[in-house]
Amino acid sequence: MRISITDYAAGATLAGDLANTSPTVQTVTGEALPTPETLTEFLTGHGLRLDAMAGGRMPSGDDVREIHLLRREVRGVVETETEDQAVAGGAVLAGRAGLRPVLQRDPGGRWQWYVPTRPDAPLAEELAAFVGIGLLGAVRALGHGRFRACAAPGCRGVFVDISRGGRRVYCRPDVCGNRINVANHRERRRLGSAAH
Repeated sequence: MRISITDYAAGATLAGDLANTSPTVQTVTGEALPTPETLTEFLTGHGLRLDAMAGGRMPSGDDVREIHLLRREVRGVVETETEDQAVAGGAVLAGRAGLRPVLQRDPGGRWQWYVPTRPDAPLAEELAAFVGIGLLGAVRALGHGRFRACAAPGCRGVFVDISRGGRRVYCRPDVCGNRINVANHRERRRLGSAAH
């Protein structure tokens, strides 16, 4: 796998999404990555073609367990208190399978920095490198203040806000944000009907 150093958004987004697959976040549905098939769906949904899955190799049960362990580490990096801690944690993740950076041409012919991964790297280590480089890029480009916990009451989700304005407050705006909007709407209706 070849990971772009300058395009950190995919890795930073995946960091939050992976952390939020935990049953401590998914309290209603439970474990979001219980099987190799759900892990494959998750990775495919993020547009990842990992070398560890080359040749059509499906993830194994061991891969799922390793990803569950990685998920805890990733959450720990997103929840760090300081920028230095986030950088240290991102560097550890990036170093799992990441090799030294190389300068190569992209499909458009422009020179770009990439971090290749070890050809024999296990799935969890390759994913750790992808996420680690994304988190390091997010710290460099946006700052540690973009590593956040979800503002929805009762939600334990985390995310890296890569939005242009930097005002995102929910880990899953379509779920957590919508839930808050519905609750606020019901409260306004209740107060409106009580006033009449």
